[in-house]
Amino acid sequence: MSDLTHIGPDGRARMVDVGDKAVTHRTATARGFVRMAPETLAVASQRDTKKGDPIAIAELAGIMATKRTADLIPLCHPLPLSGVKLDITVAEAGLSVEARVRTTGQTGVEMEALTAVSVACLTLYDMLKALDKAMVIEGIELVEKTGGKSGDYRKSRS
Repeated sequence: MSDLTHIGPDGRARMVDVGDKAVTHRTATARGFVRMAPETLAVASQRDTKKGDPIAIAELAGIMATKRTADLIPLCHPLPLSGVKLDITVAEAGLSVEARVRTTGQTGVEMEALTAVSVACLTLYDMLKALDKAMVIEGIELVEKTGGKSGDYRKSRS
C-alpha cells in the first residue's frame, strides 16, 4: 500500500480530506532560474521591450498564478492566501525567480509557491523568446516550508 495521501485504498486518485487538520500559519518558498544569452539578459535587465517590462509582467503573472493553482493541479485545495511575494533578480547567466507564499489554513502552500515560480519563468520565456529561443528554465524547487503536521522543511545546500 502506498503512503501517498492522494491515492485511496482502492488505488484511485482522491482529494485529501483536511477537515480535521489544525489551522496553522503556513509558508512556502520556491525558486527557479531562466538561463539565457548575455544579450538577452542585457535587454531583460533594462526592463523595456516591445512587449513591456518582462520582469514586472512575469512577477505579476506568478502572483496571479498562485490564485489559480487549484484550477491547474487536479488534487490541490483552493486556499485563501494571506500573502504572495515574487522577486525576479538579475544573476550572472539569467534571471532568478523566487516566490514566498503565506496562508493560515489546514494545508500548505508549497504547490502555490511552485506554481508561481513556474508561471513566472514561462512568462519570462514568452516575453523574451523573440530574442532567444534557446533559453532554459531550470532548477524549479521548493526551498522551504513552515507549518503543518509534517513540520518545517528547509532544502539543504548541495
